[in-house]
Amino acid sequence: MAEINWTAEADLWLRDIYDYISQDKPIAAANVVLGIYAKAQLLRDFPEMGYMYRKEADGDIRILLYGHYRIAYLIKSLEKIDILGVFHSALDIDRFLL
Repeated sequence: MAEINWTAEADLWLRDIYDYISQDKPIAAANVVLGIYAKAQLLRDFPEMGYMYRKEADGDIRILLYGHYRIAYLIKSLEKIDILGVFHSALDIDRFLL
């Protein structure tokens, strides 16, 4: 079972998503954030379930989909995963994952 680490940047993305949605729909915002978090927890047992985005020296960057959001994560090993960010599908993810 892999350990999931949310980077500070990923936490910030998640807070921004919540803040944006909660302006009009606070309950929906909480549900979206909880859903994203729950989807990422699946990586504990299935770290390679997302699609391959890019190979890096320190591991593979993969993307896991949740609704209109893409959860970018780095597989450092099958026991250690870093969540790099959570991006709306309308964003150009290449601008953020350099």
